[in-house]
Amino acid sequence: MNPDFLNVFTQPAALNAFLAENVITPGEKKKLINPTSSKNPKLEELKLLLIDWINTTLKEEHIVVKSLEEDLYDGLVLHHLLENLGSLKLDVDKIALTEKKQRQKLSVILEAVAKCLQLEESQLKWSVESILTKDLLSTLHLLVAIAKHFKPNLAMPPNVQVETITIENTSRGLKTKNAVEYVTGSKENLEAQAQDDAFDDLFSRAPDKLDAVKKVFLQFVNQHIEKLGLNVKDIESQFADGVILLLLIGQLEGYFLNLRDFFLTPASTTEMLHNVNLALDLLTDGGLLNFSVNSE
Repeated sequence: MNPDFLNVFTQPAALNAFLAENVITPGEKKKLINPTSSKNPKLEELKLLLIDWINTTLKEEHIVVKSLEEDLYDGLVLHHLLENLGSLKLDVDKIALTEKKQRQKLSVILEAVAKCLQLEESQLKWSVESILTKDLLSTLHLLVAIAKHFKPNLAMPPNVQVETITIENTSRGLKTKNAVEYVTGSKENLEAQAQDDAFDDLFSRAPDKLDAVKKVFLQFVNQHIEKLGLNVKDIESQFADGVILLLLIGQLEGYFLNLRDFFLTPASTTEMLHNVNLALDLLTDGGLLNFSVNSE
C-alpha cells in the first residue's frame, strides 16, 4: 500500500472506517474529500448555506433537506429544484424507487443541467455515478453551478477549498494522490472579480470615459486585424461569436488557425460558444489567461 495513503489518517481505526465506507474495486479510481477537510469551517458554512437555499426554494412543496449526501442522490430534490428555478419540465417520474430508475432519472436531470448551463462534457465536475453514490464533492460542484446560474446573488462563502485524495486500486495495491480543489472560487477567480469590479466602476461612475476606453480598444484591435481585411466598429456585437477574438489571437501570437478548428460563420449559439471556448483555451495554454472567464 502506498505509504502516502496511510499518512492521511492519524489512527488505524480511521483508515478501517474509511475503507469500510468507500469500497474501491480492482481497477477503479475514486476522488474523495480527504477526511482531514471534512470539518473545514468554510466547507461547513457552504453546506449549510446550500441546504438553507434549497429548503427556502422548495418550502411551498414541503421538501426539507437535511443532508446533501443523503437527500440528493436519488434525483427527487434535484428534479423539484430545477423545475422551480428554471421552469424546466423534465420527462421523468417524480419518485424513482429502484437504482435503475434513479440512474435513468439522474441521467435526464444532469443532461438538462448541462444543456441549461451550456456546459460541455469536459467541463462537468460531476456524473450520474458520483451523484448516485452520494459523493459530496460532486454534489457540491453540481449545486454551486446550479446556484451560480439561477441565483447569482446567493452569498456563497468565497474561496472554499478542500483537500482531496484520489485513490486507485491497481494490481500493486492502492495508489493515491493528494491535491487541493476549489469549490466556490480560487484566488485567481477573486482577482478576476476585482478586475470586473474596476470596469463596473467605469460603467457606473465614469460613463463619460467609457467611450474613450472603447476607442482605445478598437484602435488596438483594428491595428492587427486590418491585415486580414477586417474592421471592428462595435465591440459588443462583433466579439460575441468569437471569430474576431480567434483571428486577433492568431495575429498577436503569430500563428495560423486551421479553419476546420472553428466556425468562421457560426450559425448558432453552440457554434459561437465553441469559438469562444477555443479562444479561452488558446489564451490559457499560452499563459495569457490565469483566471476563469465565463464563455457565455
